[in-house]
Amino acid sequence: MRKIGVVAAFLGITGIANAQSGWQHKDLSKDSIFGISTNRAYAELLKGKKGKPVIVAVIDSGVDTAHADLKSVLWRNKGEKQNNIDDDKNGYADDVHGWSFLGSKKGNVLYDNTELTRLIREGQKRFPNLKNLPVDTTGLAQYQTLRAAFNAKRKKALQQYNGISGMRKMFDTVLTKVGDQNPSRAALIAFDPNNMAESQARTMLVQALDQWPDITTYLRAEIDPALAHYHAQTAYLLNLEYDSREVVGDDYANTKETLYGSADAMGPNAKHGTHVAGIIAADRNNLIGTEGVADLVKIMVVRAIPEGDERDKDVANAIRYAVDNGASIINMSFGKFFSPNKSIVDEAVQYAMKKDVLLVHAAGNESENIDEVEHFPTNIYANGGEAAAWIEVGASTQKWGDSLVAVFSNYGEHTVDVFAPGVAIYATVPGSVYENMDGTSMATPVVAGVAALIRSYYPTLSAVQVKQAIVESVVKYPGEVYYKQNGIWSKKPFAQFSKSGGVVNAYTALQAAAKMVKK
Repeated sequence: MRKIGVVAAFLGITGIANAQSGWQHKDLSKDSIFGISTNRAYAELLKGKKGKPVIVAVIDSGVDTAHADLKSVLWRNKGEKQNNIDDDKNGYADDVHGWSFLGSKKGNVLYDNTELTRLIREGQKRFPNLKNLPVDTTGLAQYQTLRAAFNAKRKKALQQYNGISGMRKMFDTVLTKVGDQNPSRAALIAFDPNNMAESQARTMLVQALDQWPDITTYLRAEIDPALAHYHAQTAYLLNLEYDSREVVGDDYANTKETLYGSADAMGPNAKHGTHVAGIIAADRNNLIGTEGVADLVKIMVVRAIPEGDERDKDVANAIRYAVDNGASIINMSFGKFFSPNKSIVDEAVQYAMKKDVLLVHAAGNESENIDEVEHFPTNIYANGGEAAAWIEVGASTQKWGDSLVAVFSNYGEHTVDVFAPGVAIYATVPGSVYENMDGTSMATPVVAGVAALIRSYYPTLSAVQVKQAIVESVVKYPGEVYYKQNGIWSKKPFAQFSKSGGVVNAYTALQAAAKMVKK
């Protein structure tokens, strides 16, 4: 599930709002910015070299296939035409740029439940009346624990929604009485409130002008997104009465089913996936917008991630689709805390390992130590063993210092492999425009882009070797950094936040890859 809110939480603490556009490409020694040295790598290591095109699958919310900075780098299924016929006989008609496992001819899924909500719904079928229990009460204790957690989450979401909704209505009342929907500070101060609620609303609007250029921007950037977020939480994600699966039309209980979905790989809200795709591969030669990390990538779009928690069945099928259609790297900027059908995802990951495909996954945005809290999908198989060609990614800032770890980033000395730039990353969003976004979702495609560079220019290296080149060449910060756990700020050595103890670097990773090839 993708998260919102990390921008405000982070910028309010660290002041990274002034991060340079494209800072992730900068070099620490040359620019004093803790980027991954992409530009230096192109200038000093790759100049004059010819690489091989690499397919990178983006399993996400969808991608804007008409974006000016992406349309030239999209994967094109040469065996397929848009004619409602499965021309290449792969089971997916019209999959020209990819496939969606979140739709059908009926339409597209935008919102879905959290996995916790789905687990409670299934639990209710077994235990519809806790006062009249069945003979077999296996799983009852777990259900009651999960039910309590669900009730607490829904209660909090309702409180947040009602609070923000009431605040927004009071703002509207004040603005209407002021007679200006975008008033000046002077106009707000001159307003004479009729009651305490109006007085509080006026004070908040005046204070907003200390941080925002005007009231309209404040409402659009801060209040309205928060209101939309909690509306989605209460109406869809944490709503036991809402079930999106009818739109997809598959036999959901059949976890082995693969042939469902639609060719609409963009979907109704492709912002997250479009941003991810641009970080990896936005056209580096068209002199517009921004530049991706890798220059010879073809982006395969696989839509499987809704607003809510992704379903294990869809994730497994998305991985298999990407592998079967030629992807050598899969970007997975999503995650959740429950995985009831983990075995089918494990099987898909094992399939990718057999086909020499590298999986790059986001560690998550909850400020959690995922050595201690499970976060799915994971490279650790339920029946033992682990996926060797898997990179777990945390998010870093541009600062060489004790604020290096992004405040929202999950971490883990035994679970996270590397850190990469994930704050104020400027990249593509739908409509041929661009935005800054934060998250391990943004750090992950930075690493996927570095992996694509290696697979492009050193194609003989295996997926495991590519991971080795990336992980063993990180730039290490020797000091302690701030982190937040359970709401409390602490400090500890950066080396304890991941297995490698460092930040990914394209320049040193390419050097490491070159040495591997020479051996």
